[in-house]
Amino acid sequence: MKIAVVGSGYVGLVAGACFAELGHQVLLVDNDDHKIAALQRGECPIHEKFLPELLERHRGQRLDFTGDLAGAVRRSQVIFIAVGTPPKDDGDADLSYVESVAQGIACAIDDYKVVVEKSTVPVYTNSWVRKIMLLNGAPAELFDVASNPEFLREGTAVADFLYPDRIVVGADSERCLEMVAQAYQPMVDGSYYKNADAIPGPFTEPFQARLIRTSAKSAELIKHASNAFLAMKISFINAVASVCEAVGADVEQVREGIGSDSRIGRRFLSPGIGYGGSCFPKDLLAFRSVARENGCHFGLLDETVRVNEEQRNRFMRKVRKALWTLKGKKLGVLGLAFKNGTDDLRESPAVAIIKALLKEGCSVTAYDPAAIPRAEEEFGPNSRVKFAGNPYEALQGADACLILTEWEDFAALDLARVKALLHYPIVVDGRNLFEPALMDAAGLNYYSVGRPDVVGKRATTIKAALKEAANNEAA
Repeated sequence: MKIAVVGSGYVGLVAGACFAELGHQVLLVDNDDHKIAALQRGECPIHEKFLPELLERHRGQRLDFTGDLAGAVRRSQVIFIAVGTPPKDDGDADLSYVESVAQGIACAIDDYKVVVEKSTVPVYTNSWVRKIMLLNGAPAELFDVASNPEFLREGTAVADFLYPDRIVVGADSERCLEMVAQAYQPMVDGSYYKNADAIPGPFTEPFQARLIRTSAKSAELIKHASNAFLAMKISFINAVASVCEAVGADVEQVREGIGSDSRIGRRFLSPGIGYGGSCFPKDLLAFRSVARENGCHFGLLDETVRVNEEQRNRFMRKVRKALWTLKGKKLGVLGLAFKNGTDDLRESPAVAIIKALLKEGCSVTAYDPAAIPRAEEEFGPNSRVKFAGNPYEALQGADACLILTEWEDFAALDLARVKALLHYPIVVDGRNLFEPALMDAAGLNYYSVGRPDVVGKRATTIKAALKEAANNEAA
């Protein structure tokens, strides 16, 4: 098929590369000339497993980049809209970019096209896209609008696209449904997975993707409801972790018992410092806004947001508990991205916590395997945040180690070396990367989420030293 993908952000770039991988001719459209030029040179603007390989494999062959929206529309059968839908102050999604693209498509239509919402949008957006296109002169018989929400996780987005739990296609005409389904046919019939050079997936047995056909409104709701539910699971286990801390239980044991129930499952039941990223915060607020606008009370969403925000405050209290006072403390921070496998800092709990520590008068030396270039832009050259070349450099002389992102590299650290580098043997782990017994054996005072603190024999001495230092500073 001939496909255009409008928007070269996270969703658009992954979708365009993966559609080319499936054998289609793809035009990736963006109005940012610098981004298009970088992509044409073979540069990959985001940290995402397998994406550089796909761009290199298909660039200039099945995958081209252009700033000419009208030309791309005329050359394509299906046009996927994958532009940003950032939140407004009231929580509603800002659909101005979607509207602008719809206007541009309408002015360029010369034969039948299928326009597909790939961006995460609220219910009724399908209808509005159609109205905008009609108002801008597109003949009604020459286009249909479908909803095809993405379910990509940053860090595993390529594998998620090619080995999906489900493909949801929502449309109100059979012709439109069939056109979008055709784009995914090599995944649905299993033929893609027989290719010797297919991107490896998480399954060892033969795989075929499941395609779910729905109405346009149902597809739009599926995306927002899915993300809201996953965010709710994260907030739920974080609330459970708070109860575990209060009664002296171990949240990892509780999580194992809960997650073993096939009706619940283990995924998204990992306690930590809360969810972040470009999807969950934005989509949950947008879904809550849609519910309110339509007279539906959905207090569960309000509580999900509240628990997530409180989790960051709870982590700050852990740091204070471990260090007595924060002013003047030097902290080694491991992790900046909102999750492992990505360099994305959007709504990152790690960034929010670092900014809170800076307000308390701390200095921070941070390390992240992928996100340091973005973090340098986020914090600027004049902040009290320095960036290290490796995790051990970040911990040199620090009063404590804070773990804020669950990179696998961090779980493999040499704990004896960590202890030797730290001024005080204190680790505050917001991601539960380590077993408490292992930290105890290494002689580290260990504070994690939803588990009893590990405080060795030296704890009283350390606490006294911290208190004395605080008193001296005050004097």
